[in-house]
Amino acid sequence: MLVVLYAVKMIKDRLLQLVHLLISLALIMGALGIGNTIQNLTGVSVPGSVIGMLVLFFSMTLGLVKVEWVKPGATLFIRYMILLFVPISVGLMQHFDMLLANALPIIASAVGGSLIVLVSLAWFIDYLLKEKH
Repeated sequence: MLVVLYAVKMIKDRLLQLVHLLISLALIMGALGIGNTIQNLTGVSVPGSVIGMLVLFFSMTLGLVKVEWVKPGATLFIRYMILLFVPISVGLMQHFDMLLANALPIIASAVGGSLIVLVSLAWFIDYLLKEKH
């Protein structure tokens, strides 16, 4: 009898975890859908996925969506993130000649952007540290 009660509790806990995961994924996909809709309606050049993540971020910041509601799905995406890069890598290899032709601008923008971020962050931290003293 005790074994049956334990098994029922285990099944109940697993079903509850599954429901939390489905709610989390629905919230993330809902934010993605809202972002894509906003992008399609406005025609801005910002991808809908970025707009959707901003919608999700601001809804969490304002307290409309709790972090605990989104955490199970976000954890799942982060755990398997490496698999999401496989199609991108295959696409890059299919267009390798175009990648080589534009290698200098790509490298220059990556190095230049990194330097801009590094220098501006150093100035900002220097400003904050001087303000404290």
